[in-house]
Amino acid sequence: MSIDNPELRQQINQDLVQAMVRVGLIALVAFACLRIFSPFAGIMLWALILAVTLYPLHQRLANKMGGSQGRASTMMVLLGLVIVGVPVVALGMSFTEYAHAVYINFKNDTIIVPTPSASVAEWPIIGENLYQFWQSAAANLEETLTAIKPQLIEGMRWAIAATAGTLGTVILFLAALIVAGIMMAYGASGARASQRICRTLSGRTRGDEVYTLTTATVRSVASGVIGVAFIQAILLGVGFLFAGVPGAGILAIVTLLMGILQLPALILTLPVIAYLWGVSDGGTVSNVVWSVYLIVAGFSDGILKPILLGRGVDAPMPVILIGALGGMVTLGLLGLFIGAVFLAVGYRLFMSWVDHANDDGAEDQQEVPNQ
Repeated sequence: MSIDNPELRQQINQDLVQAMVRVGLIALVAFACLRIFSPFAGIMLWALILAVTLYPLHQRLANKMGGSQGRASTMMVLLGLVIVGVPVVALGMSFTEYAHAVYINFKNDTIIVPTPSASVAEWPIIGENLYQFWQSAAANLEETLTAIKPQLIEGMRWAIAATAGTLGTVILFLAALIVAGIMMAYGASGARASQRICRTLSGRTRGDEVYTLTTATVRSVASGVIGVAFIQAILLGVGFLFAGVPGAGILAIVTLLMGILQLPALILTLPVIAYLWGVSDGGTVSNVVWSVYLIVAGFSDGILKPILLGRGVDAPMPVILIGALGGMVTLGLLGLFIGAVFLAVGYRLFMSWVDHANDDGAEDQQEVPNQ
């Protein structure tokens, strides 16, 4: 199609150039904003997740404090720093002292490995090999460590890297908690702004649904994944403590991390049960009781997760779980929330489209008589 009017053609060309310049400027500004914001993306996303998760509790606390949003935020941040920071510092000091003691004992050749019980050799699959290795370490630890020196070095590197990564995550979490406190202090205006954004992107009615679904999904994943992991860590930590397992606090923290990463707790509880039967001085009745308790506590996530995960969310629990696991595989720990939110929103948008199509075609359908 050609345009014969020169003035109209010139006007169209000018409008097209202006539109292209505006689009280019918008893209340039968006790219610059993303580059500037990218160093803070992780901490801001964590802060937003914490703020959304803790906001109902923050509101209840603010109501008890005369409606003061600022004081309620300050109180929650201080409580969070005490609840998370103090145990982490104590655990770090304990771990440092333990590592130093192991180093001194190893340097002075004073490490004593207890002799394994003969029943260890009767364990299925690994019993014989484990018994021989354990007995060799008890007889001559230095020679045994020399034989596995490459594996030992690789394991130490992995442990150091894991410790550094965990410490960085904890520091990031504490910083995000402080930022979340600021967000919660201005939660009402932030909620209105988020709702307006959702309405702009998806329309007024669907935007409200997306906003509600996103908020409920974040809170569901927080309670169904992190909350369940915390409860399981408490249950197993109490069992480790009263069963007399060394390093019960460290094992509880490891259980918490494994629960967040969606790893089965049996990976940790089975070696602990093996320790109870092979090394500890507890009687048969005590070992049976604590073994049963640890196995039941290890399976507690299978009971709690269906109850808490997906609660209050207008999407099936498997959708939330698949989104959380897939997001974690793709984006790490932060992907637990991002994956669940995107998959839940995508599911609801897809089902809304399906329901709308079926409603439009309902009048054209005729009942087919039974034959």
